[in-house]
Amino acid sequence: MNLKSGFVSKINFFLEDIPPFQFEKVKIRNFLTELIKEEKFMVGEISVVFCSDDYLLRMNREYLNHDFFTDIITFDYTLQQKISGDLFISTDRVKDNAVTFGTTFDQELYRVIFHGVLHLAGYPDKEPEEERLMREKENYYLSKFDILND
Repeated sequence: MNLKSGFVSKINFFLEDIPPFQFEKVKIRNFLTELIKEEKFMVGEISVVFCSDDYLLRMNREYLNHDFFTDIITFDYTLQQKISGDLFISTDRVKDNAVTFGTTFDQELYRVIFHGVLHLAGYPDKEPEEERLMREKENYYLSKFDILND
């Protein structure tokens, strides 16, 4: 409990429809907390759900009426300055993207996680200029946390 602000801050991780894999929960929590603070928000409740392509495709169809694979779907529950939401991330897409973009799985995983939290912080990416800013922000945080050198 954060006594100064009076709310519980949580970033939790879940697996759906995939086997367990190694990732650094504490490191991710620390990076996300710092990212959120730098963007002038407070940390609320964030669920990061790692899942399969098929699982995320079903969600994409059911909730967004999209019939295609994606690496992340973000559900935003942010209220005022407290970032909260659910990030559903396809580890299958992350693996494929890492090969496509010539990065490591971990580097791409961090990029996608940061991408989702940046959406929660109010950054859209539908228009070319918005997408450019989103990439700049992702790259900034990947560099800030020295992830590109892993």
